Amino acid sequence: MVESTDVVLLKFLKFGLVGLTGTALDFGITYLAKEKLRWNKYVANSAGFVVAVTNNFFLNRIWTFHNHDPGLGWQYSKFMSVALLGLVFHTLLLYLFSDKLKANFYLSKLGATFIVFVWNFFLNYFFTF
Repeated sequence: MVESTDVVLLKFLKFGLVGLTGTALDFGITYLAKEKLRWNKYVANSAGFVVAVTNNFFLNRIWTFHNHDPGLGWQYSKFMSVALLGLVFHTLLLYLFSDKLKANFYLSKLGATFIVFVWNFFLNYFFTF
């Protein structure tokens, strides 16, 4: 079934709003783990990622894509696979921006997050939901 551009755009916007909640969780947990618990920045980033992905899966499944596939575990596995590929991509971008280009860690994280957001939407649109 081919959806209209308006429907895809609405889903993209909803995916973005869900992503904002995930980003808030991700940044909050990353900050707590990195700054307060003194974890390695990449480990802290991964912890924030796991919480955010789980949040985003359920919100996107219910609200963005109105999906009721009974294969919840399989669908979560696909969503997590896309997210893990996104994490690798995100971490490489974070390393490039933060370590190689010497940009601020949190600005680097924000830029990497936006790039990976677009990646994640299209892979989840075509593959997961």
